[in-house]
Amino acid sequence: MKKVAAISFPSKGVAGKTGIWRVRKPILDRNKCVRCLICWIYCPEGTILRKEDDSVEIDYEYCKGCGVCSNECPTKAITMEEE
Repeated sequence: MKKVAAISFPSKGVAGKTGIWRVRKPILDRNKCVRCLICWIYCPEGTILRKEDDSVEIDYEYCKGCGVCSNECPTKAITMEEE
């Protein structure tokens, strides 16, 4: 019997733009960010974009507002705000 595994690779736009129905959005405080990239690693939608200098930026067109990035940030540089 052949075993098959499903592997999900999040990518921008898999479920379409979400900015119109999102209820909460992450706000990044660049003064608190230490560029650890934990938010980038844990983002289930791949909407946290990594720049060459390891700073990050949030793609609000595709962010669902799930809050995973905020929960995982060790310095609390990302907070969730109501839209």
